[in-house]
Amino acid sequence: MKNELLMQVANKTVTKEELRQKIEQDFGLLPVLLTGVNSSKATVRYGCAKVLMDLSEKYPEQLYQYMDVFIDLLDSKYRILTWNAMAIIANLARVDVDQKLDAIFEKYYSFLNNEYMVTVANVVGNSGKIALAKPYLVTRITVELLKVEHVSVTPHLTEECKNVIAEDAIKTFNVFFNKLEKIEKKKVLAFVGRQLNSCRRALREKAADFLEKWS
Repeated sequence: MKNELLMQVANKTVTKEELRQKIEQDFGLLPVLLTGVNSSKATVRYGCAKVLMDLSEKYPEQLYQYMDVFIDLLDSKYRILTWNAMAIIANLARVDVDQKLDAIFEKYYSFLNNEYMVTVANVVGNSGKIALAKPYLVTRITVELLKVEHVSVTPHLTEECKNVIAEDAIKTFNVFFNKLEKIEKKKVLAFVGRQLNSCRRALREKAADFLEKWS
């Protein structure tokens, strides 16, 4: 069954939606997807990772037993798999009874220093889920997210990319701002206030909306 399923993914005779439905009918097939993530074929690799990401959002308790596998995927040589792993880990945070995410907190947020804009943006975008699942981490998460203002420019992360990331950070802060202590709130408001001078209109508008809501 395992080889047959992966062959169908490779040959595109089964869609990601159909593959997801098969797993939903039998979660014993999850190891098939984990095997597929290591496939040398991009279609299989990314197809299986996408389905795992979708399933982790809806059925975190079913995927949690494989948390260590997803943590290892953070080190994948394929950036897309790293991004998928970031999302899956964030989705599993709400069932993380063994605090495995807590143990790799520094590693997870070290990706804010990555040279690729999408990698940084994935950390920022997934942080809201982590904060809601683990409210005791909101201060640490806030400290990390406030660093996006000072990320280094690279060929893959321009000044405009930094503006987009700042906009994402404001969206994320909006998710858990009411859970912050007074001193963290002041720091976030100061960060958001500085974005009012951005050359990016969408960022200025997002900042203005945030300040109107929370100031």
